[in-house]
Amino acid sequence: MPSHSVQEIVDIVIDFLAAYQDRPVQEVYEELASRGTDLPVDSVLIMEILARVEEHFGVRIPADAEAGRSLRSVWAFAETVHETMQKAKEPQP
Repeated sequence: MPSHSVQEIVDIVIDFLAAYQDRPVQEVYEELASRGTDLPVDSVLIMEILARVEEHFGVRIPADAEAGRSLRSVWAFAETVHETMQKAKEPQP
């Protein structure tokens, strides 16, 4: 599994958001920049994005409290995906 940075994951999430909302990618990035890294995402939309990210990266985001909190912003969500990918690369005992 290739290693992706948090920024690369943010880029992919923004691409998915833009496509889902039928908006230009640059417009979504500008909104992210204007609101800070904690751009809120609608809960129904984030479930769609979550499914697409899991499929794209071949990971499963655990349904725990930490993951739930991360679904509140694009950056936090990307960090959770990144951490999940890193854990998946660790050797299992």
